[in-house]
Amino acid sequence: MTSMPIGLIIEALVAVLLVITIAYCWILNRRLQRLRADEQTLRATISELMTATEIAERAILGLKTTAAEADKSLGNRLKESETMSNTLADQIREGDKVFTRISQIAGAAKSSAPQREPVPAADPYPVQPQYTPAPQPAGHGAFEPVVPQSAPAVEQERRRPSRASDIRSAAEEATARLEQFRNKRKGAA
Repeated sequence: MTSMPIGLIIEALVAVLLVITIAYCWILNRRLQRLRADEQTLRATISELMTATEIAERAILGLKTTAAEADKSLGNRLKESETMSNTLADQIREGDKVFTRISQIAGAAKSSAPQREPVPAADPYPVQPQYTPAPQPAGHGAFEPVVPQSAPAVEQERRRPSRASDIRSAAEEATARLEQFRNKRKGAA
């Protein structure tokens, strides 16, 4: 009889192990089912990822093409702007030379012009007696003062400004304009 309980114990032990194995197989089956479900989801995700990668590659190629075109366009515009900048710099240098010349002319005109006294507002062009050689008989070398001109002739002389004053005023105006241009250019820089 002793052998009987040992056989029974072994069979009970085998039965317990079978129950544990069945439970483990059931748990393993559930995990495998989840893995298969995840495999389908993973395949769908991988498929979407591959599609997105292809779209991204096409977009990158488009961006490279656009960047190359923009680089060419920018290079051409840069060359044009450098050419324009050089042209403007040359023109500014020439303008400075002209300004310097006009300033010299205006300075020379100011320094060579006799200093005039301020004229009253009522008479802007006073009549000065002019001394010109009077017709002399042969053998005489003396000058006589000329009698002042008649009133209408004097009035015409007063109204007509001299050519030198016209040139002087034009030079002063050009100098003022060039000075304004220089100031604007310095302000822009």
